[in-house]
Amino acid sequence: MKQLRFAVSILITLAAGAAAAQGGKVEVQYLGHSAFKLTSVSGKVIVIDPMLTQNPKGTEFTKNLDNLGKVDLVLVTHTHFDHLGDAAEIAKRNKVPIFATTALNRALVSVGAIPGELTSSANKGGRVSPLGPGITITMTHAEHTSELSWKNSATGNVDTHFGGEPVGFVIEFENGFKLYHAGDTGLFGDMKLIGEHYKPDLVMLPIGGHFTMNPQDAAVAVRDYLRPKYAVPMHYGTLPPLKGTPEEFEKALARTPVSVLPMKPGEKLSF
Repeated sequence: MKQLRFAVSILITLAAGAAAAQGGKVEVQYLGHSAFKLTSVSGKVIVIDPMLTQNPKGTEFTKNLDNLGKVDLVLVTHTHFDHLGDAAEIAKRNKVPIFATTALNRALVSVGAIPGELTSSANKGGRVSPLGPGITITMTHAEHTSELSWKNSATGNVDTHFGGEPVGFVIEFENGFKLYHAGDTGLFGDMKLIGEHYKPDLVMLPIGGHFTMNPQDAAVAVRDYLRPKYAVPMHYGTLPPLKGTPEEFEKALARTPVSVLPMKPGEKLSF
């Protein structure tokens, strides 16, 4: 089964270039840790949780923000440094908003990280289309915390600010393809509701453990609650406590029809 999933991953990867040329596909590019670049059917570019320049396991490609090209929207699940990352810089470079909870954006504005006009807010359960009617983004629950640590320029101290509640995102694209980026989260029962109600084709789940689900808990989420076609593991191996591995995740899902697609930073898949 593991060999079959590997073969499926290779086939989807090889198809990415051809699919992009043909159009009608959503491109998913992994940028390391929990960061992804999504390119819609119509060419709109969304970046999620872009911890890029400070990623200790990043590549030369992912650490150079110029390699992102044009970005139309930045999504942030919560304010921890390994998810907020370069969001403010990317938003300012492209003159596009950070889309996040109202509390998260207010925290960023209050510390001077970003001007208010470069924010776009909603809250859990909110279903919005900030890029036009063809792409729908829904904020979902996540079982985690969200504190913003920011150096106070006046005192030199690192102050802690309330960053709102953590969220995940369900994104539906023009061709009907749906993905669920869980952000940082533990396992929770309402993932079953996310699976049944939103029916994501692809899920992106943390597997590192310690601060989030480990591979076995993530497998429960996939097998029993979300039931997608594809699962991409994230949030592992970049920091010492994040010991969960894609191999453990695959093993825990060995008797399911779900295709586990571990991605390397810079790799692209098309759906």
